[in-house]
Amino acid sequence: MIAGLIELSRAGDEGLVAQLTNQLRRLIATRRLGKGHVLPSSRRLASDLGVSRNTVTYAVEQLVAEGYLETSHGRRPVVRIDAEQRIEGAGTVTSRVRPARPRLSPWASKLKQTDWPMSYQAPLRPLRPGHGDFREFPNEVWARCMRRSAVRAAKRELGPINRSRLREALAHYLATSRGVRATADQIMILPSAQAALTLIAAAVIAPGDEVWVEDPGYPGAAAAFRASGARVTGVRLDDEGMQRIPKMATPTLIFMTPTHQHPTGRLMSLARRTEFLGASRPGRTWIIEDDYDGEFHYDNRPVPALQGLDTHGRVFYVGTFSKAMTSDLRLGYLVVPPAMVATLEIAQRHMGLLAASHIQEALAEFISDGHFLAHIRRMRRLYHARRDHLVDGLQRHLGDVLSVEVPSGGIQLVARLERGTADQATVKRLVEAGVETRALSSLSLGRSHDHGLLLGFAAWRENEISAAVRAMASCF
Repeated sequence: MIAGLIELSRAGDEGLVAQLTNQLRRLIATRRLGKGHVLPSSRRLASDLGVSRNTVTYAVEQLVAEGYLETSHGRRPVVRIDAEQRIEGAGTVTSRVRPARPRLSPWASKLKQTDWPMSYQAPLRPLRPGHGDFREFPNEVWARCMRRSAVRAAKRELGPINRSRLREALAHYLATSRGVRATADQIMILPSAQAALTLIAAAVIAPGDEVWVEDPGYPGAAAAFRASGARVTGVRLDDEGMQRIPKMATPTLIFMTPTHQHPTGRLMSLARRTEFLGASRPGRTWIIEDDYDGEFHYDNRPVPALQGLDTHGRVFYVGTFSKAMTSDLRLGYLVVPPAMVATLEIAQRHMGLLAASHIQEALAEFISDGHFLAHIRRMRRLYHARRDHLVDGLQRHLGDVLSVEVPSGGIQLVARLERGTADQATVKRLVEAGVETRALSSLSLGRSHDHGLLLGFAAWRENEISAAVRAMASCF
């Protein structure tokens, strides 16, 4: 009667052997076939089920290997597991036993309390912040660079994990465009900017060390530092960016986004930059400068990187290609102070934060041949126009409920809500209407007094921005 308990389908994605194995396993685990039950011969069961004898043989052999059945020469398969020995949840059986609660580290136990990464990860929709327009990327040019890199890969010898061609190209680009002062051997290529923060934290933070971050600020930074056991303190902003805390001892690490503060887009003044550098103890206090979208500056001349002002090797400079090129490239880079190069090169290997060499070689060609800079110049003009289009639309349609802060550059902006309006509830309504934004209050470490919306403009064409603003107006 076993054949009557088994139903096989030739139309499904799962093969006949897998179906038969799973169903026999389930019959044993649910006591339909008890210990000592003798199965039909493989010839008989194959005939009853209308399958080949090999199908039955392979299924039986798998269950013998798993310990459900036993066989001997000249005898039919016998069930060897009784009701007390059966494996709950085996195969397709649903376990009725509540799984034990896993023991987590203090850091992991708090992960669900954060809203980073964003809790809703639907397909990309207007006006999600943090993205450039991948549709405008010169994919054909990039594909040629990738093909040439793949062809050369067979002739390349095993080289350094941070490819020399890319480091040299980056050193030249950063010196001319961002005022970064570094040799090629100070540059590390990593899977992302977040990986760079993780690497730095592992190298310089001891459990209990004090770290300052901007508040509101980039949640990924606080996440990386807390994972290393740091005590993270949020530092409030003013019109010049992050403020110093005069009565507190200088911390081990200070994280900042001085070019376009995340999320407000404010530019840190030269006086404030000099103040932070002067208060940092060489070899004892480190500064991380995250220049995540420094390529895109629209008003006046761009301010050189903080790293270029540092004369004592206190600043780690972090960058990414995901904003300037395409988000799925998954490459970031880190400019390391000279005294930390040897340590971080070893740490990079220990932590496995490595980037594929063929992508590094392709990117080196993309930069050296001028394609990267040409793309940046084109996107700078495009994003500038999109910023102005969004600002104009918000002021015309929502000027009575939103106060727009116009950033001098970057790929997103903040629109503050009138006093008393809860931004997280507003975000939920907008998401339901097809407009994806980020609540400003969710980017604060503690209780936030800032309520507003973080709106991306770089990834969206002007007609898409207009439609999103109309949807926002109807919601309000």
